Amino acid sequence: MRLLHTSDWHLGQSFHQFDRRAEHQAFLDWLLGVLEAEAVDALLIAGDVFDNSNPSAQAQAQLYRFLAEARRRVPHLGIVMTAGNHDSPGRLEAPAPLLSVFDASVIGHVGRQGDLDAALGRLLVPLKDAAGREAAWCIAMPFLRPDDLPRVEGADDPYAAGVAALYRRAFELAAERCQPGQAIVAIGHCHLAGGQVSEDSERRIVIGGAEALPAGIFDPRIAYVALGHLHRAQKIGGDPTRRYCGSPLPMSFSEVGYRHQVVLVELAGEGVAETREIPVPRSVDLLQVPARPAPVDEALAALAALDLPPLPEERWPYLHVRVQLEGPEPGLRARIEEALAGKPVRLARIETTTLRGALPDAAPALSLDELNALKPEAFFLRLYQQRFGSDAPPELMAAFGELLDTPVAEGAA
Repeated sequence: MRLLHTSDWHLGQSFHQFDRRAEHQAFLDWLLGVLEAEAVDALLIAGDVFDNSNPSAQAQAQLYRFLAEARRRVPHLGIVMTAGNHDSPGRLEAPAPLLSVFDASVIGHVGRQGDLDAALGRLLVPLKDAAGREAAWCIAMPFLRPDDLPRVEGADDPYAAGVAALYRRAFELAAERCQPGQAIVAIGHCHLAGGQVSEDSERRIVIGGAEALPAGIFDPRIAYVALGHLHRAQKIGGDPTRRYCGSPLPMSFSEVGYRHQVVLVELAGEGVAETREIPVPRSVDLLQVPARPAPVDEALAALAALDLPPLPEERWPYLHVRVQLEGPEPGLRARIEEALAGKPVRLARIETTTLRGALPDAAPALSLDELNALKPEAFFLRLYQQRFGSDAPPELMAAFGELLDTPVAEGAA
């Protein structure tokens, strides 16, 4: 049978304040085509379906329309969707009885620990082939919080030990239900040791002082582990059966060069016959201009020279401008916007770096009492010296003094 592994859709996310509904819809429409063209039997969505725990009505509607259309196009398709650290477990699970009509299993939380086997039993989802026969079992594990885990006495890392114990018992239950020739696959939304983080993109998960879990929490007899949370597509330890598919959309400008993808998994009996990456087309480009930070005039010239094709506004590329400063530039944004006037592009971020020569010896660190004793002018002057390596010009200090003397209108605070 064929599985498709995807994760980290982050429906409802905005990108530097720009709405991304059109981008998400383009991905979902493309995904529908892939499910149909590849004759996929089961879709595994490994968490962070939504960008936050209180998704908008539009984001929820996007998900439910997709699920309905996926079943219409691929009538035998099974869907397994788990909660990530961005999702609300209860909100994701609330429509589960209705979604079961689409053969969609939605797992938001583990359940009560009073009866661990009963709690884990609801996480074991049978996966059927095109003929409707049970061909595999999925351990549909959501993002795990400390309260979800069994207590492991004497463990150096109680969280990691609890996660390992939970997966171990879930695998044992799955093995009891498995018939000969049926594979066991697992979903996990976590940060595994050795996984590469996407800079500026992921919310860190630190529990008990540890950020990453050992890859050994997954039994080697599990045929495939569909991981979510890290936005960079990658194989853990080079193993194609233990992998993150990554997010389908870029989540920050650090992902300009990433190859976003979903993963097609071909099961044969109890194992994996083949895995294949399917690149996700990027419906909205990311631009970094200049390619490296450049002086103001050079950066403005590069922006003015931009020649972009006409596109619908929802497909205008996002722009990250990178400027190297020698001193304060109060009118920088206005100058950048003037250079971009009339161009089909969305100014998302202006990054400024400071070009400094040899700086004087760093000023000694101050105690809290010494900081509290500093007058605002002295604090501002130290901050300027730290950033630009020279004294603030008199006209700037005069403007700062004028700002301090300006009374605040009543109720403006």
